[in-house]
Amino acid sequence: MRLLGSRPAAVVLVTCATFVDVLAYSSAIPIFPNLGTRLGASPTVIGLLFSAFGFSLLAVSIPMGAVSDRIGRKKPLVAGMLALAAATLMLAWLHTIPWLFVARLMQGAADAVTWVVGFALLADLYGPTERGRVMGSVISATTVSLMIGPPFGGWLYEMGGMTLPFVSVALLAAGVALAFAMQPDTRPGPSASSGRMSEVLLAPAMVRCAFAAAAAAATLTMIEPVWPLFLDTRLGLHPAEIGLLFGIGAVTSAMLHPWYGRLSDRFGGRRLTVAGLLGGALAMPLMAGPDSMVSAAVRMVLLSAAIGLAITPSLSFIAEAASAAGVETFGVVYGIYNVAWGAGVLVGPALGGFLYERIGFQWLCLVWAPCLVTAAWVIGRARLVPAAKPVVEASG
Repeated sequence: MRLLGSRPAAVVLVTCATFVDVLAYSSAIPIFPNLGTRLGASPTVIGLLFSAFGFSLLAVSIPMGAVSDRIGRKKPLVAGMLALAAATLMLAWLHTIPWLFVARLMQGAADAVTWVVGFALLADLYGPTERGRVMGSVISATTVSLMIGPPFGGWLYEMGGMTLPFVSVALLAAGVALAFAMQPDTRPGPSASSGRMSEVLLAPAMVRCAFAAAAAAATLTMIEPVWPLFLDTRLGLHPAEIGLLFGIGAVTSAMLHPWYGRLSDRFGGRRLTVAGLLGGALAMPLMAGPDSMVSAAVRMVLLSAAIGLAITPSLSFIAEAASAAGVETFGVVYGIYNVAWGAGVLVGPALGGFLYERIGFQWLCLVWAPCLVTAAWVIGRARLVPAAKPVVEASG
């Protein structure tokens, strides 16, 4: 089978790109607080360093999607990987607070390019009956990267100081950029006219899908800062035990995403996204009731499985919604999805902490469950309405 320029090659490269991107982000988690302390940064400044990543991700996602729709997928993907490599090298050697902010902003922009353009490329190459399977496999691989990133970064930091982990990731990113550069360019098909694009992007099905993605992201990130506090108070669990629980959730997601993708191809992304959000609504109240480490692990598995069922199918469904609305290129489409996901990631932890402090974890879970039911209702009402075709009058 010819691999250069083939669909399997594109899947492998997009998977490698997202894997390295998540590795760059997650491997910095155990290093940044230590570096910030050494540089005299306050906890607020360290928090802003992490937030800088999300700021540029939100700012760049839609514009880069539009650029890739115009010039093709190859150049933005090469540029994104090179930007990630450059930003990571800056983290290795330029140890001042302003340069750290520049590097994190560059990493966030590179993340936007990788995910938006990479998934747009997959949507270009695979039809509605195959996208779920392919995208589920990519998500599964990146979940593994999220699991190994922190120990990878911490281990290399212990071995070789600040330089070794970041240089290692930069070399991986440069290697993926070179691999993309060796591939033939992939030009998207004809897109909707610029005059109609705003109407297409505001199509009800696409807006509803973006809303569902934001709800799923907010649910996952909402419990990250507050469930450990609850478990410490209720069960006296240590950080290592709590970390194991989140690791169990990540393993669950990694195992189920490919299977969810195949189900999405068979039964449709909208139905499964609704089922996942409803499952999350049922699982959230259970998160407040563990009486042992084992029961906490079971609850984490249930929540991870439910929200995972909303993620992979929604990635497939938004492409279906765009196609029905008349779009045949997917850069801006996945830019919108990325912005929605990023908004959920930004809102979730802040809202979780706010509610936890005021009403406690049990009520937080009870209050959030109806929000997921609402999100399920919103996307459940989405209908794929084909775009109207221009009428051509017969002459004569």
